[in-house]
Amino acid sequence: MGPPHAPRDCPWSLAGGGRRGRCHRPGGAGRPAAGSPGCRGGNTMSPSFLALQLSRCRATPSGALVAELPADVTAVDIFKALAQAPHRLFLDSAVIDGTAANGSVAATGSAPRLGRFSFVAADPVHSLTLVAPQPWGPAAATAVGEAFSSIRTLLADLACPTIPGLPPFQGGIGGLVGYEAGLALLGIGPPEGTTSTMPLLSLHLYDVVFAFDHDLGKGWVISQGVPAKGPVARARLAAARMDAILALLRGPCPTASTIPGRLPGSCQHALSGHPGVFSTHSPADYYAMVRAGIEFVRSGDIFQVNLAQRLAVAGEIDPTRLHLRARVVNPAPFAASFDAGTARITSMSPERLLSVSRGMARMHPIKGTRRVLASPEADLFAGDDLGASAKDRAENVMIVDLVRNDLSRVCTPHSVRVEALCRLERYSTVQHLVSIVTGKLRPGLGPLDALLAALPGGSVTGAPKHRACEIISSLEPFARGAYCGSIGYLGLDGSADFNLLIRTFVAADGAVTFAAGGGITAASDPGAEHAESLHKAEGMLRVLASLGRDADVSNGSVP
Repeated sequence: MGPPHAPRDCPWSLAGGGRRGRCHRPGGAGRPAAGSPGCRGGNTMSPSFLALQLSRCRATPSGALVAELPADVTAVDIFKALAQAPHRLFLDSAVIDGTAANGSVAATGSAPRLGRFSFVAADPVHSLTLVAPQPWGPAAATAVGEAFSSIRTLLADLACPTIPGLPPFQGGIGGLVGYEAGLALLGIGPPEGTTSTMPLLSLHLYDVVFAFDHDLGKGWVISQGVPAKGPVARARLAAARMDAILALLRGPCPTASTIPGRLPGSCQHALSGHPGVFSTHSPADYYAMVRAGIEFVRSGDIFQVNLAQRLAVAGEIDPTRLHLRARVVNPAPFAASFDAGTARITSMSPERLLSVSRGMARMHPIKGTRRVLASPEADLFAGDDLGASAKDRAENVMIVDLVRNDLSRVCTPHSVRVEALCRLERYSTVQHLVSIVTGKLRPGLGPLDALLAALPGGSVTGAPKHRACEIISSLEPFARGAYCGSIGYLGLDGSADFNLLIRTFVAADGAVTFAAGGGITAASDPGAEHAESLHKAEGMLRVLASLGRDADVSNGSVP
């Protein structure tokens, strides 16, 4: 057996599966490929993709293997090719035709802009799935706490140094933290009588990650070789796992599902102007829920509360096709696609919940919304109106104070700062006020501590958080599940990045559901709040409408 790779060319090829020339990869030659070419949205893989060759393969001192991808292989290519792989995770910067749509789930504090990085992973080596106990009770908090404790132990045991010069997610725990997992940490339950097939947690150890730097126009496959110990053992395992993932890229396309379409029982009100779309609320129901929220504010229980309606369409949509369409029609900074086992999640979220890089935590709360208008002049006026709105700015400042409090629980004294307050950001269908809060984590604390302090996200609950969550559970007629939860990663090197799951589709049980709402204050108007919730849903409604047309989304772009 040769030594681990020194930096040199390593001509592994997906075209033939074997090696050409000499390869000093531990474990010997790559095994021949088997099976048909990978799935590209139902189309045949292009010759350039079939000829994918991993060049400049190298081993790090810790034993991890890194191989650079050809420049013409994109994150979307890998995402589509892994369509049949278990627990596929796509942290997508929504870069379309070489232009960053708005940002990235994976951008860190070291990046010059959002939208720089994308990541694809699948076929984890370890999985933790936690289903909500029935009936809900103290056991939920215990189970969630024990699950996070096991993740903490695993991350400590497998800690790896950062590989210089590569995108920030280089292997680690990734997946879903559901909204009700955050509730459990607060000792609160979901709405009485509601159930959900969505797991509280669906978190997985990804030892192999495809990482893309859009600024440099480069991509890599990184194989960490965990849980093996020692550089030689890790390099050997890293090589075997890289081979296994490359074999998945050549796997067959998934077969069509046959689950009959059906609406969730809570979604029985037809949404006006959108045939086939149903809501948990009629307009009158929504007005009544908002009025109840206003009364809680006026009585002094809370300063604000975030309330939502759930929308649904019966039937199934291929998750790959849904994500490719969504990233074109409704691109967003913190997009993600994830196979949670019992559900497929597609998110075009504009909001980062939390990122951690080099011990610095960042949160990006959003409060304040206006619809994007067709006329540039009218749209500019709407943005100016949002920036000057006392109500919207007050909502944002309240949540900034809540986020500062969340971070102060885990950060060093006097390190928590507001870097941006009520900054106007424009997306494909709405404009938002966005703030940025940062803090330096205390010695001995890490990304998981920051995540636990942030859950559930304050911008989708209200202030004070605990009482707002209790009120949400008393007023909303559905368990939120993935909605207002989070998708992201905890890196083996102590980094982290999580979005906040708004503007999010969930495909499960023969239906596709999504939710939209807003913050309720004493100044709220029920009619305006209902309209705002539909404005926020507009991008998702456009995605569903576009899927009914004969548009080719196989390349992640509109023809």
